[in-house]
Amino acid sequence: MKVKWWKVVGLAGVVGVAATGVMVARAERRRRAYTPEEIRDRLRERHALARAAAEGAPQGGTSRGSRTSAPEGHLG
Repeated sequence: MKVKWWKVVGLAGVVGVAATGVMVARAERRRRAYTPEEIRDRLRERHALARAAAEGAPQGGTSRGSRTSAPEGHLG
């Protein structure tokens, strides 16, 4: 019995759609597992950390560690 290539492609498409649906459902369950209070607490904590990092950074600096001038002894 010879299997047509379009049947294989169609089956692969159906499997892909089903797998995507499973991934979306899992992500949605994880997202809804938090209460609104927990989300607010996490956002406030992240905001406090970001603010502390911004206040500790030099004026005009970036958080990625880039430099405005090359360090001494650097040839590049």
